[in-house]
Amino acid sequence: MIKTRSTAFAVKNATVRSAPLSDINITPLIDVMLVLLVMLILTIPVLSHKTSVDLPQTGTETDGPREVHSLQLTTNGATFWDGAAIDRAQLTAELTQMATRQKDALLRFEVAPQTRYDRFAHTISQVKRAGVTKITFVGNNKPDDW
Repeated sequence: MIKTRSTAFAVKNATVRSAPLSDINITPLIDVMLVLLVMLILTIPVLSHKTSVDLPQTGTETDGPREVHSLQLTTNGATFWDGAAIDRAQLTAELTQMATRQKDALLRFEVAPQTRYDRFAHTISQVKRAGVTKITFVGNNKPDDW
């Protein structure tokens, strides 16, 4: 018998073994596999979420100037079509007319920074229902030459 000092891993009266240990500790392996499984479960929904976006195709620009209409939403809830105040029913009529008669027309959509999101979302759905497909969004910082 070999006498050793007492440590965390030593046995007081350890004997010298001539055969190697055939038992392995699989607890760390299971821990790593569980962590990888949790990471996989968390990342699969992110990877499978898709948003369809209609991107413009190259070479589809027209030679002539196109008509541009302006739609503005203000912070207090007012809607302006080409600078004139308009209500929802009139907006639907103007958007439908734009989509049917002026196929090449462009809608420039500008929203005030403090406008409520539900107002914006409702207006966008109104534009989509009317069939308008060419939309540009104007940011809050306008260029000097606008």
